[in-house]
Amino acid sequence: MNPKRPAPPASRREFMFVGLAGGIGLGLPQLLQMEAQAAPGARQLSSKKGQAQSIIHIFLPGGMAAQETWDPKPYAPIEYRGPMSNIGTKVVGLRFGESMKKCAQIADKMTIVHSMTHGEAAHERGTHNMFTGYKPSPALQFPSFGSVISHEYGARKNLPPYVCVPKQPNTFAGSGYLSTAYGPFGLGSDPAQGNFQVRDLNLPSGVTPEQFNRRRSLLGIVDDHFKSMEKSDALDAMDSFYQRAYSLISSPEARQAFDLNKEDAKVRDRYGRHQAGQRFLMARRLVEAGVRMVSVTAGGWDHHANISDNIKKSAVPMDQALAALIGDLDERGLLDSTLVMVTSEFGRTPKINSNGGRDHFPRVFSIALAGGGIRRGYVHGKSDATSTGPDEDPLSVQDLAHTVYHQLGIDAGKELMAPGDRPIEIVNGGNVVPELLA
Repeated sequence: MNPKRPAPPASRREFMFVGLAGGIGLGLPQLLQMEAQAAPGARQLSSKKGQAQSIIHIFLPGGMAAQETWDPKPYAPIEYRGPMSNIGTKVVGLRFGESMKKCAQIADKMTIVHSMTHGEAAHERGTHNMFTGYKPSPALQFPSFGSVISHEYGARKNLPPYVCVPKQPNTFAGSGYLSTAYGPFGLGSDPAQGNFQVRDLNLPSGVTPEQFNRRRSLLGIVDDHFKSMEKSDALDAMDSFYQRAYSLISSPEARQAFDLNKEDAKVRDRYGRHQAGQRFLMARRLVEAGVRMVSVTAGGWDHHANISDNIKKSAVPMDQALAALIGDLDERGLLDSTLVMVTSEFGRTPKINSNGGRDHFPRVFSIALAGGGIRRGYVHGKSDATSTGPDEDPLSVQDLAHTVYHQLGIDAGKELMAPGDRPIEIVNGGNVVPELLA
């Protein structure tokens, strides 16, 4: 069964300036994905030791089974243990599922949380939790981690502060009650595809730099006219999107950051010539170039049936790509400043069902963290003997969000302004978990 997630909603900005966008040779849908420039007074991340400068959020959609990956139960009865075997890791006492061989070899660079917990068993609601740090509310759409980071810090080195690979995966990865200017930039195509090309990085055929600059000036005049007639979030966001488009097109550094062909073939092979491998490699290139947050999805993890075969299809390439990413960041001296977070919307039921799979289960599941000032070779919390619930040190969504923002130098208790001038805390409840920190 495949989870059904709501697509990011269309907005009125999608119907504005169509003729003008075509006049400079850029499609409006592409421009609408451009990220905002740094807001006036935007702060800069400090170089404080142990503080993350960037974050890579790897989201595994569908609900990853901890029992077959991060938290096998080798001594549980077979109906709980499941059909797969497990292996040792470089951390004494920590075992992974049989498909996680490469991550087992770099477990000493990671923190594994065995006690993640929340109360949402529906895909959409669980996904909302893991992208925003908030329980879903019918009254308000909360901003994603990436949009908050974009709001607080703005752009760096002519690159969007928040990028989704390959595209915005769900509406909860967007800007929520913040301006649409803080939404993510999506690549437009998958880095794993042979014909991969990021939109909007080159001038369209037949448009010279002189024509581009001339049309840019014309667009600015007309844009000012529209803004004098109507003041709205859509118009302000549109201006930011256009400016980001111009910055990307005129920046050799930006074009190079998105060009996977710049990577040595052996590096691409190390990550894996598959979906997870090339997406994770793109994420490394982007944070190395200056992107503040990259959100990546990989695989499908909604395994209600035949979990043994299905987990291998997603876990084996993910295992290769994640081990390569963490090892590569460490070798380049980037792991201490890059927080890698691997989550899923929830876990799976303690017992194997009649179809040989596991169903939705948010009461306890596992996530993985690495870098960005997070402890190395550490296991946080514990699930009980059959993965029915947390046994020690449960970690809430709010606690995780507080800790992530803390490592990025953002006060999660700060209030942002929602529509109607309502002050809303970045995270409501929870605390920084010091045990997770190096």
